[in-house]
Amino acid sequence: MTQPNPQATLTDMFPQSVAVLSKPSVATFEQFERRGGTTEAAIYVVVGAIIAALAGLLKGGVAGLIAGLLGPLVGFAVFTGLVYLVGKNLFKGTGTYPEVAYTFALFYVPISVVSAVIGIIPILGALVAFILGLVNIYFGYLAVQSSMNLRDSVSAIVTLVLSYIGSSIVIGILSAAVIVPLFVARAVTGN
Repeated sequence: MTQPNPQATLTDMFPQSVAVLSKPSVATFEQFERRGGTTEAAIYVVVGAIIAALAGLLKGGVAGLIAGLLGPLVGFAVFTGLVYLVGKNLFKGTGTYPEVAYTFALFYVPISVVSAVIGIIPILGALVAFILGLVNIYFGYLAVQSSMNLRDSVSAIVTLVLSYIGSSIVIGILSAAVIVPLFVARAVTGN
């Protein structure tokens, strides 16, 4: 096990992402899970979200910009939080939230950036986004095993599925809380 290194930088994280993506295994994730923490993961996700937001601006204007910025940030925080809570409480995982956040950021950011940039291209973008979604599931499976120390496949899969369902519900509620008032305001003002 490597010792925690809360001073990991973006320049440290990029080659770690390359290693995780090019040599996918629990062992590869284990090499990096303690080299950073929640702050480093958040900074990496913010950088990725800014790139996704710029791609969103090109595809969907201001609404695309906002969705591209907020979607990855909120989605990442909610999903990784649920991975930690489900893994710890249901399956007695021994990982920490900083390990989960850092480990997931290493694959989530590059995959979401590629998906957002290629998503600009009609038809091809949707196909690539679907394929990258499947790739995300695979890397999530490895990351759960590593960051929460859940070596049992069933525990790792159930953790991912429950976290996905939970995050979908939370994101749906948050989205409705933002979208409904906008529609009401539009109806009232006639715009």
